[in-house]
Amino acid sequence: MTEVLDGLTALLPDLEAFYVDLHRHPELAYAEHRTAGLLADRLEAAGYEVHRGVGRTGVLGVLRNGPGPAVMLRADIDALPVEEKTGLEYASTVRVTGADGQEVPVMHACGHDMHATWLTGAAALLAANREAWSGTLQVVFQPAEEVGGGAEGMIADGLFDLGGRPDVVLGQHVVPGPAGWVLTRPGVIMAATDALRIVLHGRGGHGSRPETTVDPAVLAASVVMRLQTIVSREISANESAVVTVGSMHVGTTHNVIADDAVIEVNVRTFDETVREKVLAAIERIVHGEAAVAGAPKPPEITEIGSFPVTRNDAAASDALTEAFRAHFGADRVLEAPLVTGSEDFGEFGTAAGVPSVYWLVGGLDPELVLTAMAAGRFEADVPSNHSPRFAPLPHPTLSAGVETLVVGALHRLAHPAVG
Repeated sequence: MTEVLDGLTALLPDLEAFYVDLHRHPELAYAEHRTAGLLADRLEAAGYEVHRGVGRTGVLGVLRNGPGPAVMLRADIDALPVEEKTGLEYASTVRVTGADGQEVPVMHACGHDMHATWLTGAAALLAANREAWSGTLQVVFQPAEEVGGGAEGMIADGLFDLGGRPDVVLGQHVVPGPAGWVLTRPGVIMAATDALRIVLHGRGGHGSRPETTVDPAVLAASVVMRLQTIVSREISANESAVVTVGSMHVGTTHNVIADDAVIEVNVRTFDETVREKVLAAIERIVHGEAAVAGAPKPPEITEIGSFPVTRNDAAASDALTEAFRAHFGADRVLEAPLVTGSEDFGEFGTAAGVPSVYWLVGGLDPELVLTAMAAGRFEADVPSNHSPRFAPLPHPTLSAGVETLVVGALHRLAHPAVG
């Protein structure tokens, strides 16, 4: 471990410059052409067998280094349609035309630029010290995590045919915790997500004669309010769920009652039984409110996206946690809370039929985070992932994330002395 990580200090200036470059040039899902090209070039320079364009814009690097286990390390690389407000000298000013033809700002508001840099650094150190380990290293830079489908797309495009089936899959995420802290959790660590688009049908007309219409605005308002009772009145206090209406569109002007309203709902759950209960309640409420309003035809409910629960293999997670504690010290390795955010990382381990472990690495100013927590102001004072103000500290976040990946990989790879 020491031998491999000895080169990290000398590597950090290059990694910081690379991180800044990625942050300045964010790219949305399936548009990560520049990012993927830079990552592939670095892997090739380090001696990896490189496969570009896996799952459209994904990159796979394979380093076969004698007999032993195959370890997959994964990072996601896409950005978000968010306007950056960090005030950083290297803040993104990128704007692109979205799928709807409208211009949108782009920012690495979730830290995927940090993830990609971490994995680049770990891949370089492990390639430069092949005498310290034996086995096969698979480095995966995954596109389109934010929209879902990126992991599934790489798998469908022959990821395991190209690199072989791994024995374990490892990944990590930067979070708004103190920089350098490592957070692990056996079992479920991140929630499942279901995203729904609901079309509510009314009967339009003149705003002065509502009695001749079935007003979809009123129907939508009733649905939105009723959906808020699912968690408070149908889910046990011992269980957990989130139901959010993130979008509602109805009408085009003040004096016209529209024909239809469209709402989009986001659901987060940790348990399949709870998930099924919430989704059934949504369907019941939407159809019920439409019937009460006298809607001329039934509503349409369409799934527009989903993420599975991220579940760590308990034995693999516990063993890795002990390896992290041995390396970082017990004071820097803590138990992660359940995270209501979602990931498609788990698709890799599920498809391969092997254990997977996902952990969290803090990336913000420790004084800011700990002061806010002590004052009960964490949510108010600490920018979280997807915030336009979310900006991980380069140091010590860069070194911590590279070290966790190297420790994770070497924990599973064989040592030449023991085969």
